[in-house]
Amino acid sequence: MTAPAEFSRPLAVDRVGAAGLMQRIEATPAECAALAGRLGVPGVPAFAATFRLSRGEAGRIAAQGRLEGRLVRDCVVTLDPFEAPVAEDFAVAFVPEESLGEAIDLEGEDEIPYAGNTIDLGEAAAEQLALTLDPYPRRPGAELPAEAMEAPGSPFAALARRRPAP
Repeated sequence: MTAPAEFSRPLAVDRVGAAGLMQRIEATPAECAALAGRLGVPGVPAFAATFRLSRGEAGRIAAQGRLEGRLVRDCVVTLDPFEAPVAEDFAVAFVPEESLGEAIDLEGEDEIPYAGNTIDLGEAAAEQLALTLDPYPRRPGAELPAEAMEAPGSPFAALARRRPAP
């Protein structure tokens, strides 16, 4: 399994001891540009994530994390680009591929399979960032024009206005 190159931060599972491990990762400007392309946004000026990792049974690594950064988005009202902050907590679990079950628990934390002795914190953070994206980003204070707020009339009313007078 090859990790995408946008933002990869491999970590050996052995580094997560009995007391756990805190790990902070930060994207370089080139990685931010690659993440913007992956996410389909105009820009990612800054992105970082903090992980609190702890060992579980059978190679499972639980991760509590926090995303922080800034994204450039296009406002759905004005179509102007604007910068939006990102600050989001998340929880995932890294699970060895061979122990990943067939059943998916929709209520449980996301499970990310890993092979060998390495997990990729960067890819996990990038996936969580993608999940935080607002599908209809709106610049603060942006309002629809008054004519857009009016109740639409019958689609035939516009045609009636175009019909020549008898």
